[in-house]
Amino acid sequence: MDRSRLKILVADDDRDLSEVYRRNLMKLGYTDVLLANNGEEAIVKTLEHRPDLVILDVMMPILNGWEVCKQIKSNPSLDGTRVIMLTGIGPSLNELTSPIYGADAYLDKPVDFAWIEKEMKKLFPDDLA
Repeated sequence: MDRSRLKILVADDDRDLSEVYRRNLMKLGYTDVLLANNGEEAIVKTLEHRPDLVILDVMMPILNGWEVCKQIKSNPSLDGTRVIMLTGIGPSLNELTSPIYGADAYLDKPVDFAWIEKEMKKLFPDDLA
């Protein structure tokens, strides 16, 4: 799988920030980038589109990112879906809580897109080498 075939869902309630994520991911060669604006929409789109990667903001309305991550990771039909948690609530809290909910990686806001790509290469080493 090359970058253009990797399906990514970005879930963040800040629509402008979501669009920044989409544009930057597309500049890196990821062409299939979906957006969700709250946790419930993230779950619906994950079930509908089966993304390879979900990039989740922690603090979202309806369902927070941790709840979304837990639902993704507990659904056997989504076994191949990886999750990167993003939050501005502080590195220690993110570091302590994200693994509890099954996140594959976590990054603190503000996000450097080089770090997102670095984490993606760790999660998909055979595909993004």
